[in-house]
Amino acid sequence: MKTFGLIGHRLGYSFSRNFFTEKFAKENLQEHEYVNFELDNIDEFPGIFEGGKTICGLNCTIPYKQQIMQFLDEIDAEAAQVGAVNTVKIMSKDGKRYLKGFNTDVYGFENSLRPMLEEKHRKALILGTGGASKAIKHILNKLNIDFVSASIEEQLFEKEIRYNQIDEQLLKEYLVIIQATPLGTFPNVDACADIPYQYISADHVCFDLVYNPEETLFLKKAKAQGAKTKNGLEMLHLQAIRAWEIWNA
Repeated sequence: MKTFGLIGHRLGYSFSRNFFTEKFAKENLQEHEYVNFELDNIDEFPGIFEGGKTICGLNCTIPYKQQIMQFLDEIDAEAAQVGAVNTVKIMSKDGKRYLKGFNTDVYGFENSLRPMLEEKHRKALILGTGGASKAIKHILNKLNIDFVSASIEEQLFEKEIRYNQIDEQLLKEYLVIIQATPLGTFPNVDACADIPYQYISADHVCFDLVYNPEETLFLKKAKAQGAKTKNGLEMLHLQAIRAWEIWNA
């Protein structure tokens, strides 16, 4: 049996497990399984290999995308640049297990966002400064899109602003808005970022990494202003497909 799985903390519903379990069933891959590895602490990570399973590939989700890097033998150049790993390929080198980390969030985000962009979309506002924003910043840099991030943290770093600095003038300039926090995720569907939605226009592209519910309150409010909107589901599909390619390369 070839085992693939997801490393995380409290996983509950898992997009990855659902996606790959359906994929294995559809493609009649009976000798494949996908399991969730819930770890209370990243130090438990090496222990997953002691259960007698033949683990061939792993996905990694919050809060361990940075923490897992210390356990890897090699990190792909792009993942190293981003500073986060969400996919681990398990190989054998000189008779020993060899782990290489990748970041497929980058691929998923770029290929989901890019078709929405036009020439006028040269500046982006990122809502949130957590781990999810790392891959976003990397791609925006790659696409030559300038950005600022709205933060609730006590200390502001370079290219970070407070939410109360988001005003009409800023939104006239920053025509891409990326919601990179868990706000609005089921069951807390009545929550959304506190920004002046009345200044969002048909020129805006609004992207929410949340995919459950399908349309968050953030996306509903943006759509009501005429903006182009998209949730994080396509990004998740794309990053999962890329992970499968990496595991099988």
